[in-house]
Amino acid sequence: MAAPFLRVALRRHLELPRTCRLARPPRRHQSSGPSSGAKKPKTEDSIPVQNTVDLLPFWQRLGPLTRAGQAYARAQRRRPWATQVTSTLVIYFCADLSAQHMSGNSYDPKRTVRSLIIGGVSSIPSYTWFMWLSRNFNYSSHLLSIAAKVAVNQTFFTPVFNTYFFGAQALLSGDTLSETWERVKMTVPVSIANSLKLWPAVTAFSFTYVPLEYRSVFAGVVAVGWQTYLSFLNRQAELRKESQKMILASAADHEKQTSVTTTHNVDCQKRRLPA
Repeated sequence: MAAPFLRVALRRHLELPRTCRLARPPRRHQSSGPSSGAKKPKTEDSIPVQNTVDLLPFWQRLGPLTRAGQAYARAQRRRPWATQVTSTLVIYFCADLSAQHMSGNSYDPKRTVRSLIIGGVSSIPSYTWFMWLSRNFNYSSHLLSIAAKVAVNQTFFTPVFNTYFFGAQALLSGDTLSETWERVKMTVPVSIANSLKLWPAVTAFSFTYVPLEYRSVFAGVVAVGWQTYLSFLNRQAELRKESQKMILASAADHEKQTSVTTTHNVDCQKRRLPA
């Protein structure tokens, strides 16, 4: 009787591991599943790098020049018209001094005064024009915007300004209206043709890279050289006019002397004739 009970007990002991298997606890470094609180790393997140500093624009890394430009920008925002008039007078003064130095003649203060008057009168209209040009012709294509601004500036502003510059120089010098018109015809076409070599590139660079508050400074630096050229061109026209006057005066003197000589010879011949 003991044998059957022993076999039954042994069979139950062998079947117990199959039916009652305990779940293994998770290992220490093994995750049982994704947890809701875990954050997935983003592939687009940048990796922080130590000892890195964002680079400033070039015009903000020039030391004293940067501070001077920032002071000018603050003055431009507070008192734009007064700042523009002052900077224009400085530009025209430097340009006239440079042009007179290049001519090799002695310094003429009256010529400087004429340049300052012309610059002071044109400062506000020029500033208003370029501010208007900044606010208009802004298309979705940056290249189209720059091309439109350059074309409009060269078509309208350049001829009007150059005519005003040379015409005012002639009138302030004491020329008549006809003489003023002759000087305008002599100088304006040449200046417009030469402006195509410089100002389209300057205008495109200014509207592309230079901030609004620094455009006057940038244009002013270029304008010193350009106004020097205009003053030099105006001086060449004055010299040609003086040369023409000298030629006409010499011709008139020669004609007068010829007339006097002819009259004298006629009188001598009359005296020799018998009564």
